[in-house]
Amino acid sequence: MSANELLVDAAQRPAQVAGEVLDGITEDVLNCMPEGKHNSIAWLIWHAARQQDMQIAHLFGAEQVWTAQGWERKFELDRGADDFGFGDTPEDVARVHVTDPDLLQGYLDSVTAATVDYLRLLSDADLDEIIDESWDPPVTRGVRIVSTIDDAAQHLGQAAYVRGLVQDTWHGKY
Repeated sequence: MSANELLVDAAQRPAQVAGEVLDGITEDVLNCMPEGKHNSIAWLIWHAARQQDMQIAHLFGAEQVWTAQGWERKFELDRGADDFGFGDTPEDVARVHVTDPDLLQGYLDSVTAATVDYLRLLSDADLDEIIDESWDPPVTRGVRIVSTIDDAAQHLGQAAYVRGLVQDTWHGKY
């Protein structure tokens, strides 16, 4: 298996997990913030897709899927086009309210497709290229890609955990 094939496989996994998390979910469970202060499933999936979209678009020198495909209009969030939720307060998280889980899945699937398209263009030499010298050691393109995939995977794992937590205890109290 080549490095590209491995990265393509890894990049597709968060969207697969999202499908499981979102299957049969209600709007209340999707947007529930445990204890009124922890990230909702909607925010976790939105953020996972946004951070990957922004970083891969930057690496590719392309427009983000968020704006290129009109997802920012579909979500109708009062956030800037470059906002991806980093440093969000509980109030910010609550404003990422989604009524249709298919919207989240669609956006993440579109970001995943763009990521896979980008990955298939890269050579091993491209993956070894240093793209950020402000770190010690400097960051290569391959390391940045792994970082974005890892971030998405972690957030989808959190979403799966929140689904179990909220689904089993939902009584309209959160």
